[in-house]
Amino acid sequence: MNMKKLATLVSAVALSATVSANAMAKDTIALVISTLNNPFFVSLKDGAQKEADKLGYNLVVLDSQNNPAKELANVQDLTVRGTKILLINPTDSDAVGNAVKMANQAKIPVITLDRQATKGNVVSHIASDNVLGGKIAGDYIAKKAGEGAKVIELQGIAGTSAARERGEGFQQAVAAHKFNVLASQPADFDRTKGLNVMQNLLTAHPDVQAVFAQNDEMALGALRALQNCR
Repeated sequence: MNMKKLATLVSAVALSATVSANAMAKDTIALVISTLNNPFFVSLKDGAQKEADKLGYNLVVLDSQNNPAKELANVQDLTVRGTKILLINPTDSDAVGNAVKMANQAKIPVITLDRQATKGNVVSHIASDNVLGGKIAGDYIAKKAGEGAKVIELQGIAGTSAARERGEGFQQAVAAHKFNVLASQPADFDRTKGLNVMQNLLTAHPDVQAVFAQNDEMALGALRALQNCR
């Protein structure tokens, strides 16, 4: 999703969950990010900070470092800070449930970003259509490499809705275009892991025709691996 649009949606939903901006001018909004070791989420943070500054809110940003235990500790810390709204990008769609429930008990409205929470109550979820995105990517592969193309899939972090849904959309394309999926391996949405996994897979599958990566960071890592083979 375009980060400017996402930032605008975040601010709009945040405002709709509270009273007027004037009344909330000194209130604190919290943003808990799965990891700041990913340019996408850094952009999300920057967009949220820009909107918070514009609207006069105090924004607290905490990094969960892709660790559900750290994520829970972050939310626990925020419940005693007087946070009015919690924006959370989950590390794991199931594991984040405890953090969401903790915020629910503290009567803090929760908005999930990019990845869903399977447990607890959220007032809104903001994300792109990940299933459709996976299907579109697969259709593009078919257009460029043809029906029955030999494809490698790089998967994201297991347990995240983004990985599950993008994979689901890609599988729809696999069935529709009769792809030969040579391998499906996790690289955890990480560029370096994408590079390393792809290098190993190229040794076993030098005849691969296309790569479907469940995020851009893994795709860039895979691209570097392919460039290194030239």
